[in-house]
Amino acid sequence: MDCVLGLDIGTTSTIGILVDPPNRRIVATASRPVTLSAPHPGWAEEDPAQWWTNVCAIVRELLGAAPGSRVAAVGVAGMVPALILLDRDGHCLRPSIQQSDGRCEREVAEIAARIAEPEFLGMTGNGINQQLILAKLRWIARHEPDTLARLATIMGSYDYIGFRLTGQRRIERNWALEGGLVDLATGTVSPRLCSLGGIDPAWLPPLVGSTEIAGLVTPSAAAATGLAPGTPVIGGVADHVASAYAAGVNAPGTVLLKFGGAGDVLASASAARPDRRLFLDYHAIPGRFMPNGCMASTGSLLNWVAATLCAHEEGAARAAGRRLHAHLDELAAAVPPGCEGLVMLPYFLGEKSPIHDPQARGVLAGLSLGHGVGHIWRAALEGTGYAFRHHVEVFAELGHAPDRLLASDGGSCSPVWMQIVADLHGRPVQVLSGHPGSCLGSAWLAAIGAGFGVDYDGVADFVSLGRLHEPDVTLGPLYDEGYARFRDLYRRLASWFAARD
Repeated sequence: MDCVLGLDIGTTSTIGILVDPPNRRIVATASRPVTLSAPHPGWAEEDPAQWWTNVCAIVRELLGAAPGSRVAAVGVAGMVPALILLDRDGHCLRPSIQQSDGRCEREVAEIAARIAEPEFLGMTGNGINQQLILAKLRWIARHEPDTLARLATIMGSYDYIGFRLTGQRRIERNWALEGGLVDLATGTVSPRLCSLGGIDPAWLPPLVGSTEIAGLVTPSAAAATGLAPGTPVIGGVADHVASAYAAGVNAPGTVLLKFGGAGDVLASASAARPDRRLFLDYHAIPGRFMPNGCMASTGSLLNWVAATLCAHEEGAARAAGRRLHAHLDELAAAVPPGCEGLVMLPYFLGEKSPIHDPQARGVLAGLSLGHGVGHIWRAALEGTGYAFRHHVEVFAELGHAPDRLLASDGGSCSPVWMQIVADLHGRPVQVLSGHPGSCLGSAWLAAIGAGFGVDYDGVADFVSLGRLHEPDVTLGPLYDEGYARFRDLYRRLASWFAARD
């Protein structure tokens, strides 16, 4: 049986999937945890060697689950735009600097002083922000000159795994686009953009597309993983793009809300419409784009609220035979919509899109002695829902108004949360079922690149529809008012956030 292997190099775990394309069948999945390090406040780093160790273990586990199968191609997805620095021998010079890392505020300001943001936005499709590879390299030059002196190659998370598998140094084009290195007009790396980050173009390997063959598995990588030498490895894809593509965000009118530790909002577009409030990526399907937003804290915020403000409810949850989150959902469901005036700003890790304010913080406003645990939990559910609505509003302004909203990832399993989101958007929310995530998208793109004779739409056969949450239209005016108060609260506090030491 010929299969394709999909890998996802994620922030919290490395995931693998073995797919049988002709029979539209998932053969096996496996995962390993990843350690995120924060050696200083605001930093976010990981060890790429751990990703490779995970990949070797995962591939062997998957092959063991399907004896007699042959992996005909490998696809790799991963977080963007993480930064990996290699020397001439291919060794990592330091831990990765993750996309969520916040150390580059000074360097971002320096870039903004050298080029007007509207011009930068028009060139790259993305605004000037702390995710830029340009800013990260300026930080390295300032703080780690010895590292810079030994630098030979820069690349992203999934590019690194592709390099370990094939020995070929390549960078997938979405990593370069989100990193601020690609001129949208030409689709190539821009020397002018590189100069903003002090980047020597020689550090950048050739660009490769998601379904292009980037190289073949080397004998040493074969020995480490169990793959056959010479197995094609496809160029790869950004994790959020892979996940949304596999979920069906492949034509205008569909918007995916991802309820993970962070929150992602993704749409499909036939043309690039750069806006500083959003990020812009190439779609997995050639000729299309994927405007998207990322909220720094969604599920992780709820986990914090549960552990810090609501931990005393753990005993009641156990007594009722429920997990704490499900118990808190039940308490929140008993609270009237609008939370009796309680509003939460969910910016507990600062915020990425659409406000791009690393100084923003979480706020619980309007507390009274009449509020209880259910109110606090519902305020968190509504606050994150309002933040999703803010993104959808921006999409609509840019011509990407949704006909339907899809919901995926762990948070979509909460019926209470999904109903709140449907009500405050005034649109149905369709929960996806059986979506294994980015690894599926990377596997299917590998099948396309390896010539399995499948088309881009075939990935839809793997994902089914779960519960449809219809909005209660009578709540529209109440949630419109709540959303207005949510937006106004941030506007009033933005200057206070900025003035903090």
